[in-house]
Amino acid sequence: MAKLILTHEVTGLGTAGDIVEVKNGYARNYLLPRGVAITWSKGGEKQVESIKAARAARAVASLEEAKELAAKLSSKPVKVQVKTGESGRLFGTVKVDDVAKAVEASGLGAIDKRKVELPEHIKSTGNYEATVRLHEDVSATIALQVVAAAKKK
Repeated sequence: MAKLILTHEVTGLGTAGDIVEVKNGYARNYLLPRGVAITWSKGGEKQVESIKAARAARAVASLEEAKELAAKLSSKPVKVQVKTGESGRLFGTVKVDDVAKAVEASGLGAIDKRKVELPEHIKSTGNYEATVRLHEDVSATIALQVVAAAKKK
């Protein structure tokens, strides 16, 4: 088991500043390469306090913003335009990056693609829902309308 200090929030594992123990492969192949964690050490233990202090300062300021953004995101559906075939099936799937770009294009505000969670793979046009974690205490549900993009002639 590897002992790590999280530098960013990881769904199902913890938030920035938490000390966690995970399997070696998960640490080596996922957490460390993405930069969301650092290896634990006595020197790193001192960084935990600064990470937590910075997180607390951002949390107080961003809580109100997160609530306002959550209300905006839940208010109207977001259209995601994608390339489709004849039968309405997508070429690939809708990715979290596509959702984040569609939210920004619709004028609802900018969201980080790492905060978007899709409950299922979206492989055809239709209506779906996505969850956005805006803050520790605030998450919003976005209604997605996946539609075919206009074909170029």
